[in-house]
Amino acid sequence: MSSLPLSPVPPVTLSFGDDAATPADARDFGTQFGLLPREKIEVMQQRKMVWGQSEIEPQQLQPASLDLRLGSRAYRVRASFLPGKDRSVADQLAALTSDEFSLEGQGAVLERGCVYVIPLLEHLKLTESFSASANPKSSTGRLDIFTRLITDRSEVFDTVERGYEGPLYAEVSPRSFSVRVRKGSRLNQIRFRRWHPQQFLSRTAFGVDDRDLREHHARMPLVDGELNLRGGIVLRIALARESLESGVIGYRAQKHADVIDVDRIGAYDIDEFWEPLAARNDKRLILDPGEFYILASREKLHIPPDLAAEMVPIDPSMGEFRVHYAGFFDPGFGFSPDGHPGSRAVLEVRSHEVPFILEDGQVIGRLVYEKMSEAPQLLYGQSGVSNYQGQGLKLSKHFAQ
Repeated sequence: MSSLPLSPVPPVTLSFGDDAATPADARDFGTQFGLLPREKIEVMQQRKMVWGQSEIEPQQLQPASLDLRLGSRAYRVRASFLPGKDRSVADQLAALTSDEFSLEGQGAVLERGCVYVIPLLEHLKLTESFSASANPKSSTGRLDIFTRLITDRSEVFDTVERGYEGPLYAEVSPRSFSVRVRKGSRLNQIRFRRWHPQQFLSRTAFGVDDRDLREHHARMPLVDGELNLRGGIVLRIALARESLESGVIGYRAQKHADVIDVDRIGAYDIDEFWEPLAARNDKRLILDPGEFYILASREKLHIPPDLAAEMVPIDPSMGEFRVHYAGFFDPGFGFSPDGHPGSRAVLEVRSHEVPFILEDGQVIGRLVYEKMSEAPQLLYGQSGVSNYQGQGLKLSKHFAQ
């Protein structure tokens, strides 16, 4: 299999405003730059750089991200859109909305195959020192709910530019199952970055190169087995019976299943929504076009305290499929007491256009790493409920397992 192609970042130096390194920033955030841990996100709350129409709840805070909550109204739209640099999301909604309804109380059902835009309870007031990016939560991706963040005057999804001030919106499109949501449901999450005045406005400014990853791996293993580096850690698909903890190597979403309430945990029977896939003797899986699969990486992972990671979608040249809708991995993910990596990456996979054959050990994704401005005081799995610590092949938390 050929190496994964990387997209070069143009070396454009940007001018930062006078508040890029203000005394208040130095006092509240120290001298370190990079992804902010939970404790610094709390400082952002105190400074009203991030605030909610209702008080932000402690359980929204993760080691390196903040869960975002749906607001009280939802808008069904004819098609996905971006507002563009001169317009607000509200301007576009006025022209594209085909239906508007309340999410108060018991909420409402978002129908499979439809596109909705929902204002979020959280708002931002960033200085020029800070930007942000968003991603679906793990449970959202595993339900095949396509979710993206939109901001006013934006030309890209899931990205909040430096100095942004204004509301946040979620585009939500259930793909396999219709889902019930309500005000306060959490479908996506946001990470914040603090920039040094001399850095480029590029996520690679905090990227960790392969040499650094190799050094991390020497101190504490990042994966079990061989470290395969190509601009991040390359992950391979597990389709062999001996690779996983059971003879099941994946799940395929059933068609015409019942509605799933995204706030009900452990409430649904797997057999009513998923078809288990048994390992084949030839260690292959044929992806059918339009079908949705839950699969797992061959490697078990560990994210060290000073780094966070994200699964990037497979490059189109690697095959006719998309992998991993929900890509954030927090510091501490995969930690095990014996010091060996202990959690597989669960992969959400959808084939496009034509059937495609996956073989055991085939390259299916790449895990890229970023530096934390400082390690979180509590790592993934050390506070609250961490549904996916130590996971093998695992469906979302909504299913009894």
